[in-house]
Amino acid sequence: MTPRLRITFLGTGTSVGIPVITCRCAVCTSADPRNRRLRAGLLLEWPAETSDGWAHVLVDTTTDLRQQALRAGIERVDAVLYTHAHADHVLGLDELRIYNFVHRTSIPLYGDPETLDCIRKMFAYAFDPDAVAVPRLRLCPVTEPEVELLGRRVQALPVMHGPGRTLALRLGGFAYCTDCNGIPEETAERLEGLQLLVIDALRRKPHRSHFSVEQALGQIERLRPRRALLTHLSHELDHAELERELPDGVGVAYDGMVIELPADAEPVA
Repeated sequence: MTPRLRITFLGTGTSVGIPVITCRCAVCTSADPRNRRLRAGLLLEWPAETSDGWAHVLVDTTTDLRQQALRAGIERVDAVLYTHAHADHVLGLDELRIYNFVHRTSIPLYGDPETLDCIRKMFAYAFDPDAVAVPRLRLCPVTEPEVELLGRRVQALPVMHGPGRTLALRLGGFAYCTDCNGIPEETAERLEGLQLLVIDALRRKPHRSHFSVEQALGQIERLRPRRALLTHLSHELDHAELERELPDGVGVAYDGMVIELPADAEPVA
């Protein structure tokens, strides 16, 4: 059966990645490849009216995008959905220019107006009409809870990230909530009936801008998806050890993991 949505985890780590520079802890020196985590990002793919019959959409352009794209074999990018403008989620933007060169088209960037304004300032050269050999991009501000993208409706829902906010993303029965430490009630209502929830779980101890493992499990119990995966993990969390502790239906995402939701994986009634 042709999947309705293919989700590839390009990275599942925190802003410094795992292994952490200078660190010799058990996780950073682990032989388990699931403990090697690049910065958090996704590739979302679904059937669409494109040249190859699929939409290829990045969630964020992480610092590690070149390495992630080579590993995942990403041959085209049709759009980017941004959750927020922190460095680990945007600094790979310049890697998009190879897709411009190969496919001879600009790439639309979707995000809230604040995020896109930050991107314009951080990468001012890319928006200079006279510049050459730079990414060719189109800024598409998301000002409503839903956006139409390559034949799919994407919900962009605010969640708290310390004193700021990020956008959680929902497509059908799938939702992605990275970099957050609070989910407003209105957003929670829009995250009901999920087949799969991917949620931030930085470490065991509380953090001022990320869910801890315990807090993430509390949100999973609140939202009650059929399945949940933890992401944006620090080097304080060993993959195998953490998985052994989790309740049924909850797992740990890892770099390179691919999930396919079939055609009937629409929101749960």
